[in-house]
Amino acid sequence: MHTLALDIGNTAVKAGAFDGPLLREMATGLTAAQVRELVQRWQPQHVVVASVAEAAVLVVEDLRDLVPGEILAFSPATTLVPLRNAYATPHSLGADRLAAAVGAAKLRPGRDTLVIDAGTALKFDFVTADETYHGGSIAPGLAMRLRALHAFTGRLPLLELPMADATIPLVGDSTTGSLLSGVVNGTVAEIEGLLAHYQRRHPGLGVVLTGGDAVFLAARLPKRIFVVPELVLLGLNRILAYHVDK
Repeated sequence: MHTLALDIGNTAVKAGAFDGPLLREMATGLTAAQVRELVQRWQPQHVVVASVAEAAVLVVEDLRDLVPGEILAFSPATTLVPLRNAYATPHSLGADRLAAAVGAAKLRPGRDTLVIDAGTALKFDFVTADETYHGGSIAPGLAMRLRALHAFTGRLPLLELPMADATIPLVGDSTTGSLLSGVVNGTVAEIEGLLAHYQRRHPGLGVVLTGGDAVFLAARLPKRIFVVPELVLLGLNRILAYHVDK
């Protein structure tokens, strides 16, 4: 069965074309027209749409004439998912966070797992072995930190992240080097510090890294962290299958 998962984030629209549980194609940075073209080409029977920008309903309406089956506008507050959601305020929970947790539980069944989503925001999300989602933390992502330093100071320049294999100095000998050292090394230290707290409480914890900056950060983090760029899409597809089966 062909299905399509759409993840509408703060900065990009991502899509995953699935044949059953298998991801056959993934694309990012899609426009509304490109989403329609993908739907016409892939011809999914069902579609799931998740949005942190509250645009899911508009996408559902735009695709209704192209999809013969279910078009699920995923809501953490109302949509049934194959996890127990222990988050105290599900109405304010980002769809991408819960979808990533569902994806992680599918990849690592019966094991404690921490998801680190390095995108516009840096998010930690914790799922226990009994498939309960507990929540986590939210902090500024790399690009947001760089933009904030520029926006809230008078003279600091606006920097872009370098290539993933770039060397980031510990001691910056220029303003550019100092900014990159503070933002990149500071973020890595933050991740490692929080991760150490989780690991002390949950021995055997597995870690899955996803998001737009995952590859950049993976080169600077312990090798035992697995990078799964398609994690949110995998979770959305599992949620769609669970919903259709119900």
